[in-house]
Amino acid sequence: MLLSHSDTIRWIQRYRDLIADNVDELNKLDAAIGDGDFGASMQRGLNAVVAVLGPGEPDSIGKLLHTVGTTLVSAMGGTSGPLVGTVFTKMARVVGDVDAVEASALVVAFRAAADGVGVLGGAERGDKTMLDSLLPAVEAMEAVVGGDHTLQTVLHSAAEAARTGAERTIELHARKGRASYVGSGGVGCIDPGATGMRYMFAALHDVVGEGIHYSEGTQ
Repeated sequence: MLLSHSDTIRWIQRYRDLIADNVDELNKLDAAIGDGDFGASMQRGLNAVVAVLGPGEPDSIGKLLHTVGTTLVSAMGGTSGPLVGTVFTKMARVVGDVDAVEASALVVAFRAAADGVGVLGGAERGDKTMLDSLLPAVEAMEAVVGGDHTLQTVLHSAAEAARTGAERTIELHARKGRASYVGSGGVGCIDPGATGMRYMFAALHDVVGEGIHYSEGTQ
């Protein structure tokens, strides 16, 4: 099964919906270690994205993802906008002007996204950032892609790994971002950026497979 152009639009719409469903929880997570507006910022950014996406437009998945990324950067602002936007602009460069993406190419695109976020934010695994959800998801996909695995099973692995990675940030001491200035380094708090990535992968699996529905709030 391929990820189609229409799937990609539905993915972004579903991501917007999951963030909207959990905006208060995301703000609460951010308030413990940051400004308390991450959920609102994500909601504003994704609302802006959905507003500029029309049926069949942009006319390729690469262009579509680039539009998502640049719109998030401009609409979200701050430090989160460029980081979340980079996920999509890096994917866009790998995917290119196609109307469907195979699982193997999607995995390569997500690897480029993770690498790009790491370079831009100067972060790595264990720093208590979005990478602590994004990297496990990418590695889970890389471990199963190919062979008898379908796009659905690849994305199931990604969604599960992203969820687990986000939850495990509760144990981490932040070494990057505003959380690093908190006296405890945010230990005991789940990272909001990692949780945002968790919902991104959940949304993608929702539109391709049977769905892992995380709209009931962050655990």
